[in-house]
Amino acid sequence: MLEVIGLSAGYGPIQVLNHVSFHVAQGEIVAFIGANGAGKSTLLRTISGLNRPSEGEVLFTGTPIHRMTPERIVGLGLVQVPEARQLFANLTVLENLEVGGYLYGRKHVQRALGDVLGLFPILGERKRQKAGTLSGGEQQMCAIARGLMSKPKLILLDELSLGLQPSLVERVFEAVIEINKRGVTILLVEQMVQEALEIAKRGYVIQTGTIVYSGTSQELLCSEEVRKAYMGM
Repeated sequence: MLEVIGLSAGYGPIQVLNHVSFHVAQGEIVAFIGANGAGKSTLLRTISGLNRPSEGEVLFTGTPIHRMTPERIVGLGLVQVPEARQLFANLTVLENLEVGGYLYGRKHVQRALGDVLGLFPILGERKRQKAGTLSGGEQQMCAIARGLMSKPKLILLDELSLGLQPSLVERVFEAVIEINKRGVTILLVEQMVQEALEIAKRGYVIQTGTIVYSGTSQELLCSEEVRKAYMGM
């Protein structure tokens, strides 16, 4: 479904990603793990069209997308939920969700609202509340729900656990599993290594812009190098 081939990217003269290659098959949850500053968010921004690569290709369902605009990429069914939520704080929860479905018209928005509010019932209770006044966990749920409003085939989730209490992290990861069961393929970028690998099928470890380990989640969880470097074991 997603194939990244020799991808290099950065910001001006600073190169962050170095010839990164990997794939995500339809129906999978794939985890990308690594320390802060390893290049995880830059990778997602480049896949979703917010950054331009200096080298390499990104193919989505066989179509090259690395020169497309972000809105065209969303229209193909590849959607990113950004790090730190990035909600429209002065808009209500409902308005944020409606923005997520803007490409598809009013009928789609009404259908999709029922689905996402069923997944996150608390958002239904808060739908007239301004998004900036939600708790951290509620904001994260709203950000995921907004992404789902765009009819993703593949959703890129960037650091879902950031700033959340452990109990809320568990709830959010349960939602990720349910989203996958509903037919959405997931690429999950996360610093909470064990939690991410426990729900993923496969994983990649990125370090200073380069993939240094890859394998099934079980292989990475059992790897002494991964455990020492990223799980403090």
